Amino acid sequence: MKENEIQDELSSIRNLMERSSKFISLSGLSGILAGVFALSGAAAAYYFVYDSSARIFNPYNITDDDIPEKGNFYGSSYGGFSDITIKLLFIAVLVLIASLGCGIFLTMRKAKRKGQPIWSNASRLILFHLATPLVTGGILILIFISRGYYGIVAPVSLIFYGVSLVSASNFTFTLVKYLGLCEIILGLITACLPGYGLLFWAIGFGVLHIIYGSLMYLKYDR
Repeated sequence: MKENEIQDELSSIRNLMERSSKFISLSGLSGILAGVFALSGAAAAYYFVYDSSARIFNPYNITDDDIPEKGNFYGSSYGGFSDITIKLLFIAVLVLIASLGCGIFLTMRKAKRKGQPIWSNASRLILFHLATPLVTGGILILIFISRGYYGIVAPVSLIFYGVSLVSASNFTFTLVKYLGLCEIILGLITACLPGYGLLFWAIGFGVLHIIYGSLMYLKYDR
């Protein structure tokens, strides 16, 4: 009996230490919604890039023959921010805002339900380690786009996103690390198969997020 009590006390201490050092209010539902938003964005991007009727204003006079490989828009011979590029950036920003908005709302709701602080040392650490690679990758992607290197956008975005997740996973659930590793691997595969950038982007930010969010929801949210 005494041994059981000691084990219970050690378990309680371990839980308290984990709560203080790790951010455990992440919502699995937000991951699912982020995946749905990403798939919707990928579908919209496909429409704007490959449907000629969507290219209303085309300053570079791009035709279907100018798009070398289905699944990824290079356009490196044009450079700069073309009309299609601006539309794709707009879609990406919408997906990011929707994902972040839902993530923040659902995380705050979960933290309130469990009586956990939303702004703690752990949340500050995870935000810093998540934002640093993301911001760096975002700036690098904008530089590549301005120079017309569109084909490298998909693998770079997947790799930097994966690095940010692995970096932040030390302060939250282990599932985040596994998601990050999958994103990095997928990004490297995308770099080897550039003609399928949009497809792999949809898998990485869409399908993998839905799988991750579902596992999180079943394990921690129910």
